[in-house]
Amino acid sequence: MSKPDNSPGFPGSPFSAWRGCTCFELRKLTRTVTRLYDQHLAVAGLKTTQYSLLMYVKHEALPVTRLAALLGVERTTLSRNLKPLLAAGWVTLQPGTDPRQRIVTISAAGGAKVRAARAAWRRAQAELEQTLGAEAVQALHGQIELSMARLAPLLEAGAP
Repeated sequence: MSKPDNSPGFPGSPFSAWRGCTCFELRKLTRTVTRLYDQHLAVAGLKTTQYSLLMYVKHEALPVTRLAALLGVERTTLSRNLKPLLAAGWVTLQPGTDPRQRIVTISAAGGAKVRAARAAWRRAQAELEQTLGAEAVQALHGQIELSMARLAPLLEAGAP
């Protein structure tokens, strides 16, 4: 007789009560998807978070505060995530119009890193779409956008 699986989400596991928690389920999904993309991007020496940051600033130099808002992260989290990119010379911080403002700009080395990682990102995206199905991925994106739009006012109003 085989031993029951006590991992999260399996009936009888100490974590089965979490199955009803949307936050827990979404975090599991995002960790899994992140691991898939990280496996592919590792060949280019990047993590998914680094690639995302580089892609944003590749298209437009942005103030730190604006970039944090676009990424949906706290400014302190963004500063922590920028440190290795700054150390590698892939981005720079330039002064803004306000002396307190810093503009994140991609360097030539950062642009080259993005170009080198693009094929790896495409492979990750293709593998995800092949595994889940292109329609399912498109539906997931639509549901995420709708959910974000509906949840944004709750965050703007402040939590009770």
